Amino acid sequence: MAEGKTFTNRLGFERELWRQGLQFVAGVDEAGCGPLAGPVVAAAVMFPHGWLASGLPAALRGLNDSKQLSAEQRDRFFAVIMGSAEIQRGVAVVDVEVIDRINILQAAHLGMRQALAQLDPAPEHALVDGRPVKSLLLPNTPLVKGDARSYSIAAASVLAKVTRDRLMLEYDQAYPGYGFAEHKGYGTPQHLAAIAALGPCPIHRRSFAPFRPVAINLELFPPTDLVP
Repeated sequence: MAEGKTFTNRLGFERELWRQGLQFVAGVDEAGCGPLAGPVVAAAVMFPHGWLASGLPAALRGLNDSKQLSAEQRDRFFAVIMGSAEIQRGVAVVDVEVIDRINILQAAHLGMRQALAQLDPAPEHALVDGRPVKSLLLPNTPLVKGDARSYSIAAASVLAKVTRDRLMLEYDQAYPGYGFAEHKGYGTPQHLAAIAALGPCPIHRRSFAPFRPVAINLELFPPTDLVP
């Protein structure tokens, strides 16, 4: 009974909006704001209004914040979400050049807008993980720790994380020696040691604040590259 109640509550924000007469409610999340390298990925997921009556399908039971799931669980939910004819989804990848030009927060918000724009029909309301995003240009509800409170945000978090992790595996092949397959671009001791030994590669975020002091200390970048 307790488990069923948890599942119902995680669809509670969507149910409330559906009951208000909105049919098209999307969850939005991003992955990759913190790393020193690689893109930021945003995803949007919109469940069908009919789930107001039927509830979450059995194949998605256990869906949660992607960080709380194992890689195997994430891959399984990713396949279900991407393979469902009922679920609308959009995924946007914002590359390092854009991150460096407009900053990571604006790049994440850009990705959210791009992911939402892929949904058809267009959403009437968005549930957003974290703080308010005024630039979404549609009514939205920010939810702190929303990826653990809303199934549609959780689904978006899975799409974003799995997509980004797979991209970092590709970058590990393209730029060997940095360990991208293990740390996915985050500033681990292994990653910082690789930067010290090899210098930056094309997917490093030259404007990213935690990375810039490393770059200055190691004299990896020309001074002009450090100007925002």
